[in-house]
Amino acid sequence: MKPPILEFDPDPRAVIEPTEELAPLPEMPPRVLLCFFREVIEALVASGEAKLLHTLRSEMGPHPIYRWERADGTVAILHPGVGAPIAVGLMEESRALGGRVFLACGGAGALRDDLAVGTPIIPLAALRDEGTSYHYMPPTRWVHPAAEVVRALEQTLEAHGRPYLLGKTWTTDAFFRETPGKVARRREEGCLTVEMEAASLFAVGRFRGVRVAALLYAGDDVSGEEWDTRDWHRQEELRMTLCQLAAEALLKVEV
Repeated sequence: MKPPILEFDPDPRAVIEPTEELAPLPEMPPRVLLCFFREVIEALVASGEAKLLHTLRSEMGPHPIYRWERADGTVAILHPGVGAPIAVGLMEESRALGGRVFLACGGAGALRDDLAVGTPIIPLAALRDEGTSYHYMPPTRWVHPAAEVVRALEQTLEAHGRPYLLGKTWTTDAFFRETPGKVARRREEGCLTVEMEAASLFAVGRFRGVRVAALLYAGDDVSGEEWDTRDWHRQEELRMTLCQLAAEALLKVEV
């Protein structure tokens, strides 16, 4: 028998359906920023730019969703947790509330030592080395983001004169099993980064008929024999800038 992770079931209805558990919110913006930078959200709330809209809940506790009121429009913003299962769960519930276009903004491990900390990267494909995506689409090696959202990201970064890279990302569940051998193989396949959510989020978008993409930045360096954190999590100004650019890109996408 093949492993159960490969037994994709295309039945569109599951026993628990988010759209049957949550009613749409009239105030929910259709454009949703999945922001992996908690300090960015806290700063937006403290400044009054982001206001609490709704609170989702799990065994981890509350997961607030905010309306981010900007001069160019309004987006929903929330922290999707870390790792594919929780990120997908919160994305699914956000979709049930009214989300239609999703953009994940976060950091990722660099698989090449020439990727400077903070280099913006737009994934054009994600390698499915996690589990969640296999419940949303048949087994394949790669899954791709929504081209329309990718174009909006490119246009936004170019309008601001912000250099960026297009490439592939490796999505894995097990960050303590990113061995030198695996890193080398992924790099040979063209992956620039490693993270934990992109492949699953892209797969959900394709299954549910919503548009999803990601904006990453090169963070810690996992390209060599020794891990170099490069203080990637202390790039507060960069992280705020990337979220601002991501929100601007989201607002370019028609809904």
